[in-house]
Amino acid sequence: MTAPLVVIGTGLAGYNLVKEFRKADAERDVIMITADDGRQYSKPMLSTGFSKGKDADGLAMNDAGAMAEQLKIEIRTHQTITAINPADKVVMLGDEALTYGDLVLALGAEPFQLPIEGAEHLYHVNDLMDYAQFHAAVQGKKRIMVMGAGLVGCEYAHDLASAGFAVDLVAPDSQPLSRLVPAACGDALMPALEALGVSLHLEKAVTSVTKDGEDFCAHLSDGTTIKADVMLSAVGLKPRVALAQAAAIEVNRAIVVNQQLQTSAPNVYALGDCAEVAGLNLLYVLPLMNGARALAKTLAGTETEVKYPVMPVMVKTPSLPIVTCPPAENVAGEWQIDGQSPHIKALFKDSSGKLLGYALTGDCVAEKMALNKELPAMLA
Repeated sequence: MTAPLVVIGTGLAGYNLVKEFRKADAERDVIMITADDGRQYSKPMLSTGFSKGKDADGLAMNDAGAMAEQLKIEIRTHQTITAINPADKVVMLGDEALTYGDLVLALGAEPFQLPIEGAEHLYHVNDLMDYAQFHAAVQGKKRIMVMGAGLVGCEYAHDLASAGFAVDLVAPDSQPLSRLVPAACGDALMPALEALGVSLHLEKAVTSVTKDGEDFCAHLSDGTTIKADVMLSAVGLKPRVALAQAAAIEVNRAIVVNQQLQTSAPNVYALGDCAEVAGLNLLYVLPLMNGARALAKTLAGTETEVKYPVMPVMVKTPSLPIVTCPPAENVAGEWQIDGQSPHIKALFKDSSGKLLGYALTGDCVAEKMALNKELPAMLA
C-alpha cells in the first residue's frame, strides 16, 4: 500500500496543490496538517476585507471539514510539526511519528518582526486568524497606523481608509511601492492615498512604540510621534524555513528546489512562498498556482517542471489602478517613463531596447496585455 501524501499547510499553496492532485489521482491517501483552523480562504482578499465590510467569517469560503469531504482527504487542524526525518520518511507531531510517501512543504512566509521596543503592540495580518484578531481590535476605533509602504502596506492603508478609518502610513522609503515600481509610478499613488484620507510619513522609520493610556504612540526617526488606536505592521515577509533547516534540507533565502519543486531530500517538495525555484522566491499568487499545477502532475506520476510565464502583479488600490512586471534582480537596463501622473507608462529596457519589465498606472493599465506579449518568460 502506498504511503500517504502529506502536505504541511492549508493556505493557497496547500489547498490548490491537493485540488490539482485530485484531478489526476482520486484514490491516494492525502493528509494535510495545519497549525491553524484549516479554513479555506484567498489570502489576497485579506487586504480588501474592510472596504467590503467583511469579517474573517465573511472571507472564509469553507471550513476544514468541508474541504476534507470535498477533496476526500484527512485534515489535521491546530497541529504543529516538530521535526522532519527524511531518512525514515516521517514527520513528527510531538511524540507521534507520521509516515509519508511524499511530503510537501507548503509553509508559506511569516511576518518580519521589527527589532524595536514595543513591537509586541503591533498587529500582523498574514492569515485568516490574524485577520480575525485585527478586525476585532479595530471595532469602535478610528485611528490606525500602518507601517510599511510596500505592496501589502499600501493595500491595507487604501482598504482601511476606504472603510472610513483615519490612517497614518509610515515607511523609510521615499515613495510607495519602491521595490516594485519606479519613482514616477510610486509618486502617482501618493495623491490617490491622500485623497482617501491617508496621511503619509515617508523617509521616516518607527524607532519604538509605547502605550499612553488608551493611545499607542509610534516614535519616529525624525523625533515626531504618531498616536493611534491600533497599529499594523506590514513591513514584509520571510519564508518559513526552520523546519527544513532543522532537517538538513538545503535552504538559501527560501527552501531550495529544482524545477520539479523537489528539495535536496528525496520525496520532499516545497511549494509557494517558502520555496525558491531557480533562485526565484516570488511571494505572489500566480507563481504559486503554476507551481501547484506542475507539482500535482509530478506527484501523480508524470514528472513536470514548473514554468513561469509573464506574471504581472496587480496592486489592489482601486483609487489608482497599478500593474507591474518588475525586471529580474540584477538585470542591466533603465526605466523609460512616459505620460503624466496619474497615468504613467514605465518601461524597463536593456541597452538593445528589449523590454524586460514594466509598470503602469491609471489609464495606462489598459496596455498590460500588449506589453505582456513582448516580455520574456520568467522561467522557461
